[in-house]
Amino acid sequence: MPRPSPDPEEFDDVPPKPSKTRLKKESHDLQDLGLELEKLPPARIRAIPMPENLCDAILELKRTKTHEGRRRQLQYVGKLMRGVDPEPLRDALAALHLGSAKATLDLHRAERWRAELIASDDVLTRWVDEHPGTEVQQLRNLVRAARKDAAAAPEQRSAKGFRELFQFVRAALDEKARAEGGSDDDGEDGDD
Repeated sequence: MPRPSPDPEEFDDVPPKPSKTRLKKESHDLQDLGLELEKLPPARIRAIPMPENLCDAILELKRTKTHEGRRRQLQYVGKLMRGVDPEPLRDALAALHLGSAKATLDLHRAERWRAELIASDDVLTRWVDEHPGTEVQQLRNLVRAARKDAAAAPEQRSAKGFRELFQFVRAALDEKARAEGGSDDDGEDGDD
């Protein structure tokens, strides 16, 4: 007696099994995420919300030095990550990278202000307008010392004037950012 052929409508609700290639790609993506997490300092790894066994596995990967040991530990990290949602980990990693990018941007902003203050007295007036709580006399003295260093021959320069002016500018910019609630919106973009 012939078997009845299966009704194709019965299988519409069953999702297709993912291909082996797709599963391997997802596994490699999770391992790559594990490698990105491994590059972070241990304190930052512990600060990211994740299961304790995954955190321990990533820290162990950080300590492992031999090639084969790292490969096997990385596969174990990938296996553990298959059991958790990777999106919160990716979001936490992106937030950490964004924080370091913001710190770099703040550093460049302070360097730009320092260079402009050394170059022109008009910038000093603009600085005082934008930062009304500034001790003007101290700023003038720092600018004068930095200009004196810049005018000296390269072998006679001491970086003290540049450094002190930079520290003053950076502290003022940090204070302004804290006063504005840490937001980096249109008020800061006008520094260009």
